[in-house]
Amino acid sequence: MAVTPSRAQLLADQLLDAQVRYHLDRLSGEHLAHTVTGLADSLFAGVGEHQIGDLVDRDAVKEAVRRALATVPGSAAVSGIVEMAATVLRDGPGEPHPLGELIDRDRVEVLVDELLALHPVVERALGRLTESPLVGTMASRFMGRIVGEVLQANKAVADKVPGLGSLMSFGTSAASRVMGAADRQFEGLIGDTMGKGGAFAVRRLNAIVIETLRDPTTRDALMQVWDLLAQEPVRGLGGRVDREGFAGVRDAVHDLVVSTLTKEQVALLGDAVVDGFFERFGGYSPTGLLDELDLDREEVVADLVRIAPVVVEALRESGDLDRIVREVLAPFYASREVRDLLA
Repeated sequence: MAVTPSRAQLLADQLLDAQVRYHLDRLSGEHLAHTVTGLADSLFAGVGEHQIGDLVDRDAVKEAVRRALATVPGSAAVSGIVEMAATVLRDGPGEPHPLGELIDRDRVEVLVDELLALHPVVERALGRLTESPLVGTMASRFMGRIVGEVLQANKAVADKVPGLGSLMSFGTSAASRVMGAADRQFEGLIGDTMGKGGAFAVRRLNAIVIETLRDPTTRDALMQVWDLLAQEPVRGLGGRVDREGFAGVRDAVHDLVVSTLTKEQVALLGDAVVDGFFERFGGYSPTGLLDELDLDREEVVADLVRIAPVVVEALRESGDLDRIVREVLAPFYASREVRDLLA
């Protein structure tokens, strides 16, 4: 035997339908902008006097960051984004334009000055290279080739002078035998300890690099190189690297990032970043943080108003908007408290 709904149940269903229609009307047409603006203003007004550290749980943020680092980079969506970014880099802009129009020369000049000022850091880093036997061997061979090229160039000039060419040939032959003996000597030291000659070669190369960085001419040379690059149009890398090689580098870099971000050390670094954020900005209110970021509150609300119509219309056409609003309100009208009041 069918159970007849009570008068309270019928009245609750009617009130639910009426409230759903009311909210759907507020989310349509000219009412939508007013609704979104009112909600955003109310939200900013409600949280405006509270500190971010009181509104957001730090440990919850750390957990979210850890989970994101471990799962998001390897997801299909990020793979698609990487593919899209690689395509843009390979194809370049639709209309090539000079690099100088994109980057101001004054900014490049400041960057070059700051980088050249880091030569003490570079010197310390290069000093660590003396600990590697293979680097010592490579440095010795490099210096040997440089010396050989210089001698060969000098010999080509000396050949034009009677009597001087034979003398240069003797010197070049002697130097080649010396460098060949040194080369064999260093080969025997690979995997063991680096010889004094290898360490000396590395130190000499390091000194050359550091002196080059200190030389005022280096700055002028770098800026001349930039002036030449600034005239070149910005194009994609497709004309310089074939598709297979580009894809191989892209996949290798993506795999490296994915495998690295899953490590516990990176998660701890993420925790440190979250702690640093809360220590720096935890005492700000959300509106205060917007001011620190130079974001105008009215512009943020205006952006929400511009975005909302497209989202709401898509939900309305699919029928999801009615369903979402009804699912939110229905439990209230189905509650015993409401039914008792309506009875």
